[in-house]
Amino acid sequence: MLVKIVIIGLLLAIIAALMSSMLFLVRDDSGRKRTLTGLKIRVALSVTLIVFVLISYHFGWLRPHGVLPQPPAATAPEP
Repeated sequence: MLVKIVIIGLLLAIIAALMSSMLFLVRDDSGRKRTLTGLKIRVALSVTLIVFVLISYHFGWLRPHGVLPQPPAATAPEP
């Protein structure tokens, strides 16, 4: 459950960084590079999310599943 909370938190942080960059792009008239900085933060958060998902999968904290997982195949009893 903690892994899912971390993933959701990182996704929300990525969206917040993207929205702040968009706001700086539209409203910032100064020569500062706040838009570029916001996009750098978004890229860093995205890379962090991908690495975290890979590490979580490696340690077994996340298990992949299909959209419609198939039940295990029934085996015939041995005679």
